[in-house]
Amino acid sequence: MLGYRHAFHAGNHADSLKHLVLFHCLRHMTVKPKPLLYLDTHAGAGAYRLNEGYSTQTREWETGLGRLAGRLPGGSVPAPVQEYLRFLEEFGRNHPGEFPGSPALASGLLRPGDRLVLRELHPADFEELLSRFAEDPRAQVRMEDGYSAMKASLPPPSRRGLVIVDPPYEIGSEYDRVVDALADALARFETGTYLVWYPLLERPEARALPSRLTALTGRPRLSVELRVRGSIPGERGMSGSGMVAVNPPWPLESALRAALPFLSVALGQDESASWRLDLQ
Repeated sequence: MLGYRHAFHAGNHADSLKHLVLFHCLRHMTVKPKPLLYLDTHAGAGAYRLNEGYSTQTREWETGLGRLAGRLPGGSVPAPVQEYLRFLEEFGRNHPGEFPGSPALASGLLRPGDRLVLRELHPADFEELLSRFAEDPRAQVRMEDGYSAMKASLPPPSRRGLVIVDPPYEIGSEYDRVVDALADALARFETGTYLVWYPLLERPEARALPSRLTALTGRPRLSVELRVRGSIPGERGMSGSGMVAVNPPWPLESALRAALPFLSVALGQDESASWRLDLQ
């Protein structure tokens, strides 16, 4: 897994879904004054330059951010998407040429009394992450296993926290690790908010993951998927992505129901583009 670099995929359709969910979760969770812990198990480099380096080799951002950029102002864009795009515009003004990964997005929404626990194992990405947050007193950045950080950091003293888990899933055992980590975290901190991202792949462990995650608890669970194209049995490519949110803030469902029909059209690559949202 140390060969994985998110810069190849930054800004793609999967990031659009993942970051939209994260954005709206944090917006609502930072309304209450009590401090919030943000824990990112696979933090990457924190932010990315889409017109330099690895991003230029794949240009995957054209399947996500590239299709959404320039949509403002626009009456046809749902309010939850407009709010996210305005955040990106402001980030771009403050950090010219950069696109925020989940740590930079969270940093822009969290308050002075909140905490960021950021973990990354790839040495090069870790150095970029460390440099980016070196002067942020809220942030604790370490080159260590993110699942171990879940055990060490939960529950937080404030009893309020959001954990995002989005590994590369390059090896089959990662699916079991995600399930085991979430089960352990829920045993430690049942009321925490957990966001688990996963790819839509034609492999049995990927297809089974959402139901395995939602079966871990009777707490409120929201499952969302955005399919951007049809898939062929046996292929290796990702046809979309999804997220399972445990204990999501209550406005998230309505925000996604407004956003997903638009995203399936804006990011869809063929007639099989679709979306799904279930709340349990």
